[in-house]
Amino acid sequence: MKVGVLGAGQLGRMLALAGYPLGLRFCFLDPAAGSPASALAEHVVAPWGDAQALTQLAECDVVTFEFENVPVETVEMLATRTQVCPGAKALAVARDRLHEKTAFQELGIPTAKFAAVDDAAGLASALSEVGLPAVLKTRCFGYDGKGQHVIRSAADADAAWRALGGQPLLLEAFVTFSRELSLIAVRSRSGDTRFYPLVENEHREGILHLSRAPARNLDPAQQTRAEEHARRLLERLSYVGVLTLELFDVGGTLFANEIAPRVHNSGHWTIEGAETSQFENHLRAVCGLPLGSASARGPTAMLNFVGHMPPAARVLGIAGAHLHDYGKLPRARRKLGHVTLCGASPADLEAKIAEALALLEP
Repeated sequence: MKVGVLGAGQLGRMLALAGYPLGLRFCFLDPAAGSPASALAEHVVAPWGDAQALTQLAECDVVTFEFENVPVETVEMLATRTQVCPGAKALAVARDRLHEKTAFQELGIPTAKFAAVDDAAGLASALSEVGLPAVLKTRCFGYDGKGQHVIRSAADADAAWRALGGQPLLLEAFVTFSRELSLIAVRSRSGDTRFYPLVENEHREGILHLSRAPARNLDPAQQTRAEEHARRLLERLSYVGVLTLELFDVGGTLFANEIAPRVHNSGHWTIEGAETSQFENHLRAVCGLPLGSASARGPTAMLNFVGHMPPAARVLGIAGAHLHDYGKLPRARRKLGHVTLCGASPADLEAKIAEALALLEP
């Protein structure tokens, strides 16, 4: 079976690495030459709407995507010629924060108060409705902390508008949370579902820094609630594949922040730390294969390397460390790789995290 993938970044690379043992072949479409997945499979370098490139991709048995900034029109067109999983409906909801928040609200999933903002007058109205502090965000194309501006007082509104105005925006109430969590879920073509343990995430400058799996001091009731929220989303979107639900823990209540209709950075730990990785389970789902177990093998952590890679020998000198180098050129705020750390116990894992963090010190 041949899988077409829209996007050829590190997520696509890891999909290919998970798919080859299953006997799958791959074709990637990405406008950027030399993307990480290009070293592993056929890479068509062309704009998203290029007719010839899309014809080539449509020859695949199934098409999926590795990030949500793909035009919905591209997915809709491909869906008329081959199987596309997840579908255009899921992409349209996940790539637009207004549609995403509205879906949370309609499904009874707690989320921050929000309002659409289309112009300066709309921002003033939204501030009155949502209150302060608040976060002004672009509705589309925001990731890794980009496209956001915190408004703590009325005096901050003009600067926020100057920074982001002129495009569809969303104003959200600022959520004071104790920690950030995420749930990786997967649904098959037949509707079978699997849920990985809730993951606890730490961010630096809006970019995921460290994930611990399972989350520390996890209340089983929180896992159950998170799975209920994700199941509603999967069913509403007729979803096939991996979906990630990002959550804020607010005094034990889980507030939905956003969803990602794809494999996710906070699920990288699953490659070594779960019975079946998120990448393999995504491929199993979209290819119509039975899903694998999502159980954790033990305490695991994932540390991102952003901007620069530490020497491989030092990373691999940590017992239980698994290095992933994406083969990307160094650049500020760019994810270049990660290390997965597997511990015999929570205390052992924390000691290994401390060793890995020391590699990031100048």
